[in-house]
Amino acid sequence: MQKKLAIFASGSGSNAENICNYFANTSDIEVALICTNKADAYIVKRAEKLNIPVVFTNKTELNNFQDLHKKLQSAKIDMIILAGFLLKIPAIMVENYQNQIINIHPSLLPKYGGKGMYGSRVHKAVLENNETESGISIHFVNQNYDEGKIIMQEQCAITENETLETLTKKIHKLEHSYLPIAIEKTLKNL
Repeated sequence: MQKKLAIFASGSGSNAENICNYFANTSDIEVALICTNKADAYIVKRAEKLNIPVVFTNKTELNNFQDLHKKLQSAKIDMIILAGFLLKIPAIMVENYQNQIINIHPSLLPKYGGKGMYGSRVHKAVLENNETESGISIHFVNQNYDEGKIIMQEQCAITENETLETLTKKIHKLEHSYLPIAIEKTLKNL
């Protein structure tokens, strides 16, 4: 039976596009929906190019969840992937999709997680603290920022003259390589 994904994103959507391309030629997994809270985010253009329906939500609608839940049910969504979605997922949504919401975080959790820790903010903190490694954490979403059960972690070394730009590229490469694999493995265990 085919499993359907909804990808939630707030920014450019490179991870979302990567996931779509990864599953494009599979018959058992389909990206059925992209949800964003920003109408002007580049993810919208990527979704149009990929011919994937887009759902817009705002913080109030997300927290209410009723209308969004109907849209997710209508699309028969099995799993939700947070790929740079910057709004906190409300408890009601976590309860309705227990162990069916996956987030990707650009550090080796529990380090550098929590409210306000995303994207370059994480990389800056890693570099400022002279860490010798960083990486990604793919985890289930619970009611606390970045505290859900870890599905997979992958790391990379931080070189002596690492910059924000070079570290960002390393992390993106890890995200693009491992997020689709983690999704696929998790879906097979549903």
